[in-house]
Amino acid sequence: MGEHIDLEAYLRRIGYSGPRQATLDTLRAIHARHPQAIAFENLDPFLHRPVRLDLASLERKLVREGRGGYCFEHNLLLAAVLRSLGFGVTGLAARVLWNAPQGAVRPRGHMLLAIELGGESYLADVGFGGLTLTAPLRLVTGIEQPTPHEPFRLIAEDGLFVLQALLRGEWRPLYRFDMQPQATIDYEVANWFLSTHPESHFVTGLMAARVGADRRCALANRQLSIHPLRGATEHRELASVAELRGVLEEIFDVRVPGGAEVDARLASLFV
Repeated sequence: MGEHIDLEAYLRRIGYSGPRQATLDTLRAIHARHPQAIAFENLDPFLHRPVRLDLASLERKLVREGRGGYCFEHNLLLAAVLRSLGFGVTGLAARVLWNAPQGAVRPRGHMLLAIELGGESYLADVGFGGLTLTAPLRLVTGIEQPTPHEPFRLIAEDGLFVLQALLRGEWRPLYRFDMQPQATIDYEVANWFLSTHPESHFVTGLMAARVGADRRCALANRQLSIHPLRGATEHRELASVAELRGVLEEIFDVRVPGGAEVDARLASLFV
C-alpha cells in the first residue's frame, strides 16, 4: 500500500470524534457514520469521467470535494482508514444478486471487506448503494443480525456466503462471495469495466443513495424514493435538471460538478 491517509480529514468528514482503538465499538461507530455522511453515487461514470482508485484521488473526491462514489471508492477508502487505526483488513469481491434475473451470473463486480478483530471475522461494506450495511456483521452463517436499519444474515450456499436483507418480511439476496483476498489490480480491472463499458448500468444511468438515521434515500435517474424505517415509501419523479441538481445537493449532499457539458448529460435523463 505505502500510501498515507489523512485520518483527521476523514473523521471530520463523517463527524466522528470518538475513540480510535481498534475495537468493535470503534468499527461500529465508523461504519454507521460513513454511509450517512458520504453518498453512494456514480456521477463520474455517467459523465464519462474516469474513476480513479488511488488513495490520493479517493481522499480528494470523497473527503475534500464533497462527492460520493461507488463500492470500490467507498470500501478502499474505508479499508485505508481501518488499517491506519490498527484493524486487520482484507479486500474481497462479490457477485451481485440484487435485481439480477434468476440464474444470471454476474462478474465479481462488488467490493467488500473482511475485518479481523479479537479472533473473530466481520463483514464491512459501506458501498452497496440503497441497501448498504450500516453496521459490520459477524462472518457467521444462519443467524439474523440487527443493524441500525434492516436485519441482515449470511447463509451458506455451495461453499460460498450469501448476504441477505429482511425486507417487508422476506429475505432478499444482495450478493454472493467467498474469502479469496483480492489484489488492487483485481479492483482496477472490475472498476475499468463497470465505469467505461457502454452497457454498464453505471454508464447508462444515474443513481445515488444515502442513509439517514431513520430512512434510506435513493435516486434512479429521475425517480427519487424515500424509504422510512417505519411507514410507506414515498416516490417522486423529478421534472428538470435544476430539480435534479437540487435533490443531489440537498438530499444526498453531493457537490455536483458545474458546466454546460454536465447539464447536457443530466438533461438526457429527461428526454
